[in-house]
Amino acid sequence: MAEFFCSMTGSIPSHNVRLLLYRKVFGIKIGKHSNLHFGCRFYNPRGVVIGDNCVIGHCCFLDGREGLKIGNNVNIAGETAIYTQEHDPQSPDFGAVGGQVTLEDYTFTGSRALILPGVTIGKGAGVAAGAVVTKDVGEYEIVGGVPAKKIGERTRDLSYQPKYAKLLH
Repeated sequence: MAEFFCSMTGSIPSHNVRLLLYRKVFGIKIGKHSNLHFGCRFYNPRGVVIGDNCVIGHCCFLDGREGLKIGNNVNIAGETAIYTQEHDPQSPDFGAVGGQVTLEDYTFTGSRALILPGVTIGKGAGVAAGAVVTKDVGEYEIVGGVPAKKIGERTRDLSYQPKYAKLLH
């Protein structure tokens, strides 16, 4: 039931009100100067930790069932989905399996990226739009595709602090 009301909070057209409710009512740990845009949805919001200076785009899905840790200065584009549990297709009872997901400092995801359970996105790494990440991504790597594979490298001289809070998003 908490997930339902938390998801309804994502429809409130004020960043400040949403952040207040996410923090105080639903127990999401959200760092300073971070914003969650319109339409975010959650499983187990209390299992989600978001660092400082992060931007979580519109209509993202964040799964805290096994723990989701998002570092500082992280930019997650709209409609990204991050899962910490999934069904095991080889299990006789189709049981759930999972693991914590971690996005380290200065990471980014493009729109509609999908990050699966147990994955760590290393410091400074990037995930291209539409990528499906099934394995850990090394520091400063850029991955893309289905399944995601290394397609490039980022500079190691990163110092930005994303701040984007568009009105009514």
